[in-house]
Amino acid sequence: MITLSWLFVIAVAAGIFALIDGITRARGRGSSLLSILEIIAAVLFLLSLFFPGIPFGSLVLAIITTVLLVIQLVLRGGRRRGGLAVTVIALVLFILWIVLSQRWIVIPGVS
Repeated sequence: MITLSWLFVIAVAAGIFALIDGITRARGRGSSLLSILEIIAAVLFLLSLFFPGIPFGSLVLAIITTVLLVIQLVLRGGRRRGGLAVTVIALVLFILWIVLSQRWIVIPGVS
């Protein structure tokens, strides 16, 4: 059973934004290999939220996706400006989820 909490909503939103970013980069001028890796990591992260039997676990997949988002942000190709916003939003949400899920910062009602 899935408990609906703010931490879960942040994780789902981060995964969806990373998936959208990976798909738009795969269709555009970005690095196709990094885009495909980002799509795979985002899909596995989203699946690990619903099925706990995914081999690597949510935290490792979130860290992998965060690293891929940072690399994509640094190596961004000639794209429209809206794509940059999706990358930054996904990156911020993943970092927020990692910090809150590890209880490095505790916000009552969120973590």
